[in-house]
Amino acid sequence: MSHADDNAGTRRDFLYYATAGAGAVATGAAVWPLVNQMNPSADVQALSSIFVDISGVAVGTQLTVNFLGKPVFIRRRTEDEIEAARAVPLSDLMDDASQNPNKPNTDAADENRALDESGEWLVMTGVCTHLGCVPLGNGAGDFGGWFCPCHGSHYDTAGRIRRGPAPENLHIPVVSFVDDSTIQLG
Repeated sequence: MSHADDNAGTRRDFLYYATAGAGAVATGAAVWPLVNQMNPSADVQALSSIFVDISGVAVGTQLTVNFLGKPVFIRRRTEDEIEAARAVPLSDLMDDASQNPNKPNTDAADENRALDESGEWLVMTGVCTHLGCVPLGNGAGDFGGWFCPCHGSHYDTAGRIRRGPAPENLHIPVVSFVDDSTIQLG
């Protein structure tokens, strides 16, 4: 028996442990960034609620703000826009849910999507519910509301899907009035 035969098991064991250790370190290095992404960063947590001054929004115009990494449309609708939205029968809508966490389990009637009783203020997340593009506003599309140029979804003056591949109405974030000129998102 030679001296090399006595150490063959020891060399094999060393290679096994070295390979297993390198694999464990590589797996840990690959998983570590994924684990850290589960917790929101401090800047995201700070933006979980923002205040927006709406005193400069004229009737018939729209303000777009960034909230939690998504555009939010704040529209001050005209009387014609409100009347057009309220005249639509619910049977004509593709999605009959309001998509409004401020008024859960309600239908998509304009009264359940508007921020105030008069229907003047409409606040929606500006992300198409089809594949996440940002719709064009200010009377775009066939129904006078918003139009998504990516795949042709048309939304009416209440942000409800009327034509195209989008499965749901534009979503409404958690929002409330703080005073006459300020709203709080989140």
